[in-house]
Amino acid sequence: MKKRLFIIAITSMILLTNNSMAQKKAYIDKIEPTNWYAGMNDPSLQLMVYGKGIKTANVKIDGCNAQLDSIVRLDSPNYLFLYLNLSQAKAGMIKLHFNNKGKKITIPYELKTRQMAGADHKGFDNSDVLYMLMPDRFANGNPKNDIVKGMRDQFCDRKAPSLRHGGDLAGIRQHLDYFKQLGVTALWFTPVLENDMPADNGTNSSYHGYATTNYYKVDPRFGTNEEYRSLIEEAHKKGLKVVMDMIFNHCGSYHPWNEDAPSKDWFNNPHYGLQTSYKLNSILDPYASKVDFEETTNGWFVQNMPDLNQKNPHVMKYLTQNSQWWIEYAGIDGIRMDTYPYADRDAMAQWMKSINTEYPNFNTVGETWCIEPAYTASWQKDSKLNNKNSYLKTVMDFAFFDRINKIKHEETNQWESGFAGIYNTLGLDFLYANPSNVLAFIENHDTDRFLGNGKDSTALKQAYALLLTMKRIPQLYYGTEILMNGTKNITDGYVRCDFPGGFAGDAKNKFTKEGRTDAENAMFDWTSRLLHWRKGNEIISKGTQTQFVPLNGIYVLVRQYGGKTAMTIENGNRKEAQLQVKHYAEIIKKATTATDILTGQKVDLTKNITLPQRGVMVLAF
Repeated sequence: MKKRLFIIAITSMILLTNNSMAQKKAYIDKIEPTNWYAGMNDPSLQLMVYGKGIKTANVKIDGCNAQLDSIVRLDSPNYLFLYLNLSQAKAGMIKLHFNNKGKKITIPYELKTRQMAGADHKGFDNSDVLYMLMPDRFANGNPKNDIVKGMRDQFCDRKAPSLRHGGDLAGIRQHLDYFKQLGVTALWFTPVLENDMPADNGTNSSYHGYATTNYYKVDPRFGTNEEYRSLIEEAHKKGLKVVMDMIFNHCGSYHPWNEDAPSKDWFNNPHYGLQTSYKLNSILDPYASKVDFEETTNGWFVQNMPDLNQKNPHVMKYLTQNSQWWIEYAGIDGIRMDTYPYADRDAMAQWMKSINTEYPNFNTVGETWCIEPAYTASWQKDSKLNNKNSYLKTVMDFAFFDRINKIKHEETNQWESGFAGIYNTLGLDFLYANPSNVLAFIENHDTDRFLGNGKDSTALKQAYALLLTMKRIPQLYYGTEILMNGTKNITDGYVRCDFPGGFAGDAKNKFTKEGRTDAENAMFDWTSRLLHWRKGNEIISKGTQTQFVPLNGIYVLVRQYGGKTAMTIENGNRKEAQLQVKHYAEIIKKATTATDILTGQKVDLTKNITLPQRGVMVLAF
């Protein structure tokens, strides 16, 4: 009898628990952010509560000295926004008491202790070299997550350039020593957050990560939130920083917001009423028409990426908190913000201001795709070219990208052609509030690879030598150090190929010297030598910069600091040329010898120096 009564009691408890869970589920699906941190500079916390019919609920809170400032009810019945004041709050559990038409539940909400003060989060700077990679295409460390049951995309096919290939965070983690061997100091992954999007007709997928469907969850095909944080911790132990790619301009069309928007103005032009024109000039153009400005900033980026309305304060508060949460939770060392000018200019400036206030030594780089230096410079923090301060510390140098790629097809003169284009572009650095906070690159995931469809490393070495010695934050693209090539003529997938050796069944493992060809090893070793010389070198991070008008087809850029000099010499023509040493006397002064750090050879500075066609030297003395 006692046994029977015990079973009945246990069964009743289970039923009560299940009924309670069912009631909670009916009430609340989730709360974002999933937790928060005590002691933040901004004491205001927005909680977005999701749940069927939750809009009508009354709410009280207690615990941790937190205060409920306001409850915001927007258009959808399935969202409720709570704004808390945490100015006196301590770490612990806040109890959120919901009463919705007589149904009462209490949800615990955790305030965690911060791992470090905001000022202790150190961002990337011009002493770093960023290595950009696509997690899906770099290495597959866990084949079990290639296809995740229940997700809309059930394809994983390495033979299809626009489908998922199975790369993940575990694969990156397994190759951290490769980055150390190469000599880079920071890793920039394309977005790792959930992209639960279907693969269109089984041919195109969101393997790239730019169609977010959950801002607080790593895509399960890459791994888990915990794996992401653990990867960053291990990277830090090896002296590597991690930059997180974020997108505030748009989300994926299968984000729950697109099916049930919290408010009518959550998106610009709901239901794909307008696609952006991509004409970024209209944003700053003093003569821009209203229709051009509207199309650029409020149009959807593509048909399956709804355009978020950053002018809505609830949208922007959500996005701002999300970026802060990833800094606190995962310990990222920087943010790369996608499609920066497409989002609302004023709202993004306030976001950057809040990040800079909370994390004064952090860094964010915005994608500002325009090849005119004045346009790019106007987006940088404290620019005198703009009547509105963006507070964006770092901008991307598409002007350098444009000029360095033209050099491959040009001969250098004194005016415009070849390295004269670089000379003219760097000569406009007075436009930037801080030229050292400009991120330069020769290629990325959205462009043809620098090598095109070829393997000739001559122009590549010239480009790398300049990229890694001039006053910029340099960014490399994965695989170019082993001569990976490709163009976008057919699809973007051909410039986003798998890193050979990162996947089971690869014929060669090019992460190792034994798996690379002689030419690939030569390029890897050359690049590694330059990167390791650059690492920790104050000539590069703190030095002055001097450049000379190209003479006899030769372009010279000089960095100097603490009595030491680095002199990058580029022969911009397809014929042998001589460097007229006397012309550079103001730099060379009394020095008689130098070391070419690219070869280790000694160079006599008392006589003219002969460079082979398209030759390059980086002389240290």
